[in-house]
Amino acid sequence: AEEGWQEPYVRFVKQVTTRPVVGTGRFTSPDTMAAMVRRGVLDFIGAARPSIADPFLPAKIARGESEDIRECIGCNICVTGNNTQVPIRCTQNPTVGEEHRRGWHPERIPGKRSDEAVLVVGGGPAGLECARALGQRGYPVLLAESGTELGGRLLWESTLPGLSTWLRVRDYRLAQLRKLPNVDVYFDSRLSADDIRGFDIPHVAIATGAAWRRDGVGQAAFSPVPGWDTGRVLIPEEVAAGTEIVEPVVVYDDDHFYLGGVLAERIRARGRAVTLITPAAEASIWTHATLEQEKIQRRLLESGVNIVPHRRLTSIEPGIVETACVFTGRRERCPAETVVMVTCRLPEDALYHELAANRADIVTLGRIGDCLAPSTIAQSVWAGHRFAREFQEEPPKGAGYLRERVDLHDACRTEPMLENRTC
Repeated sequence: AEEGWQEPYVRFVKQVTTRPVVGTGRFTSPDTMAAMVRRGVLDFIGAARPSIADPFLPAKIARGESEDIRECIGCNICVTGNNTQVPIRCTQNPTVGEEHRRGWHPERIPGKRSDEAVLVVGGGPAGLECARALGQRGYPVLLAESGTELGGRLLWESTLPGLSTWLRVRDYRLAQLRKLPNVDVYFDSRLSADDIRGFDIPHVAIATGAAWRRDGVGQAAFSPVPGWDTGRVLIPEEVAAGTEIVEPVVVYDDDHFYLGGVLAERIRARGRAVTLITPAAEASIWTHATLEQEKIQRRLLESGVNIVPHRRLTSIEPGIVETACVFTGRRERCPAETVVMVTCRLPEDALYHELAANRADIVTLGRIGDCLAPSTIAQSVWAGHRFAREFQEEPPKGAGYLRERVDLHDACRTEPMLENRTC
């Protein structure tokens, strides 16, 4: 098992103490956990992040239901909530943080309100979770996927360095869908608006995802970079698919999360000379929130990737790019036969807008996940779950969730130890 690397670091502990020993470090495999205890390496398994992904992890192991465990993928999205002062999120478990706020239980979900069918268009993270949760509620669900495999962005992102466990987001939902006789999946089904209107299905959720921009528009550029359409410019999906890459390569990262760094690492591993240029101070700077930035920067430097911070892309010419310092505007030129743009994404929402213009007999028309607002995989899963949870339910009143408010004035008046303090 992949987490077996931890054993040499903890095996000695039981030799120096008679106290029970607990081991942590994102154990996710029930077989590995049991083996560590059975062989006397540990007495207990500490599973913090895996228990966020699935609060019923121990119970499912005890019942022999390992296929129903939502395995932690190690993305550390949960950690970002603490580090950015926002509610906790989990890529695998969309209910985390919503147990009190919205009353979402990790395992239980309200039953169906009717026998009306729902069509979910798109089998990526949002569409998969939407179909799974609607199916769990008991609705007849049709999931239409334009390709030959479910997973959407997970299929290619999970092939990049260090991201293989991300495919668990798809695998868990596939296993659950197979248990739901009321959910039918159709492949090679690229539906038009006329196709959907012709199905006579009253409820439709569009989850057609998003695509990376090739023109360089992002946080540092509000208009296309001059020359973007004249040079050899690739987008992340093409790099992951194995498109031929001619060196020297410039990876322009104006996204600042994980993707720019892992793409540079992938290209460098293929033996190409790579320069990562970013307007930020460091590579993949937002991964400070996931506690990964230092490791990412070190891996890139050790692999031979040249990191050039504080520069924005200003133009592209055959064989060369021009950049400007974000502080002084001073221009520099850098050799580049291939430019990989990692800037921002656009929703693939044309189908939704065409349907919205002529809904015919469609009662419910929604768009979810990256199709509505390109974001993290965690947000896409959450959006798919929310659509399923709220479908045919009474609209929430007020904010739609519970908020905790602490009245400090009343606290000072009622708490004896605070009577003489000023609030």
